[in-house]
Amino acid sequence: MNGTKSYISKTVEELKPSGIRRFFDLAAGMEGVISLGVGEPDFITPWSVREAAILSLEQGYTSYTANAGLMELREEIAGYMQKSFGVSYSPQSEITVTVGASQALDIALRAILDPGDEVIVVEPSFVSYVPLVALAGGVPVQVQTLKENGFKILPEQLEKVITVKTKAIMLCSPNNPTGTMLERSELKAIAQIAEKYDLLVLSDEIYAELAYEGDYTSFAAISGMKKRTILISGFSKGFAMTGWRLGFVCAPEAISQAMLKIHQYAMMCAPTMAQFAALEALRAGRSDVEDMKKSYRRRRNYFVQSLNDLGLTCHVPGGAFYAFPSIESTGLSSEEFAERLLMAEKVAVVPGNIFGKSGEGHVRCSYATSMELLQEAIKRIGHFLDQHQKA
Repeated sequence: MNGTKSYISKTVEELKPSGIRRFFDLAAGMEGVISLGVGEPDFITPWSVREAAILSLEQGYTSYTANAGLMELREEIAGYMQKSFGVSYSPQSEITVTVGASQALDIALRAILDPGDEVIVVEPSFVSYVPLVALAGGVPVQVQTLKENGFKILPEQLEKVITVKTKAIMLCSPNNPTGTMLERSELKAIAQIAEKYDLLVLSDEIYAELAYEGDYTSFAAISGMKKRTILISGFSKGFAMTGWRLGFVCAPEAISQAMLKIHQYAMMCAPTMAQFAALEALRAGRSDVEDMKKSYRRRRNYFVQSLNDLGLTCHVPGGAFYAFPSIESTGLSSEEFAERLLMAEKVAVVPGNIFGKSGEGHVRCSYATSMELLQEAIKRIGHFLDQHQKA
């Protein structure tokens, strides 16, 4: 390619590479690193789920499925949503099986956004939200939450940024990276705003299975909100199936069918063997999920208390498997803290600023690793803090 002409989309050119990947790459070249950066379970997918996938291959189920996914799986998802969260969806017209929750979010945004439409993104937020809004032609409007409020969005914060171009609010509860979980009363307040201003809500509920405090409430279960909710979920986190890349999206029929159009052209269907695995996960994997959840809760309690004992103030996350401690007492920025901790003590954490401006002064630590490694990580962090104070 000669000359000065650029063949790359301006939107793509302006996208920043994932900040998470940079720290993964740094850690990958070092021996003896304890990684608290990876956002995935340390459990292996339960054997019965793996066996179901193997059996599907042995039986020759290697063709495409319906674009929206195996009807058997969609029916099982519908039953799961009704039983677990009290929301009723039609497997025929309101559920699409996707290649992970990430693809579900991508096609949801592309289905609803016209150029210039605004999407309110509550931050700290997962790193893909803002780029995916931009790639869909929308304008991300980031709203910062505060640690003093436990990183919970306040209704008045939302109202301040709503304009005639606002089309949707994007939520994640339990949240990545903070672990914050919104209670029913807090969801109701957001629902009132969505109703008042005629907005959609994209509710990322991928961590719904990993809610530790009280009863989890799906946004779609709030009275009158199913018609306004695009509910995104999947099997990666709660069912320890990250590498299977299987998610699903539930939405009112008109929106669901619009997403399905994009899915048909962009992806055809989700991997067939992964769909059979997910079917088994829903039918027989509940006890495994509960066992993993109990283990995460024990680790959370130990790790968060230990961080607070070290002077790194950390609220108790209501769900997911992340702690989001403040490192402001060190006088270092998030990136400085993460880089120095990695180089000095070989503990990998993710700087909070990559999740938005309100994440600055914090780091994300995943406690989805063994208790032994968490204990060693706490020792190393404590040593790092001691040496930093002496410097």
